[in-house]
Amino acid sequence: MARISGINIPKDKRFVIALTYIYGIGSTSAQKICNKLAIDAKLRTHQITEEKLSQVRSFIEKNFPILEGDLRRKTASNIKRLIDISCYRGIRHVKKLPVRGQRTHTNAKTRKGRGVAIANKKKAVK
Repeated sequence: MARISGINIPKDKRFVIALTYIYGIGSTSAQKICNKLAIDAKLRTHQITEEKLSQVRSFIEKNFPILEGDLRRKTASNIKRLIDISCYRGIRHVKKLPVRGQRTHTNAKTRKGRGVAIANKKKAVK
């Protein structure tokens, strides 16, 4: 297994896809890394030479200063700050609703979660 930025990337996947297992590197960034270092997009991770892997490691260290744990902590602290100052976005985070102005009447099922059924009220017997 290849290890980049403290993450074991899968050896049987295409290298471009395997790079996206690193938190902070998406598909576009992975494509750019492969294009810059002249790595064929069709190659699997186990087919990449060790010197190419070391080039990838050094390229990522130079061009992506915040990855993985640091990036997760930074994101969490930003959300915590919004919650602490009780701004609109912070309140939306607390209520687990969409933060960026999306509608909630329909959709937003991913963010809101599964709907909870409300039981009918029993009518009083006279």
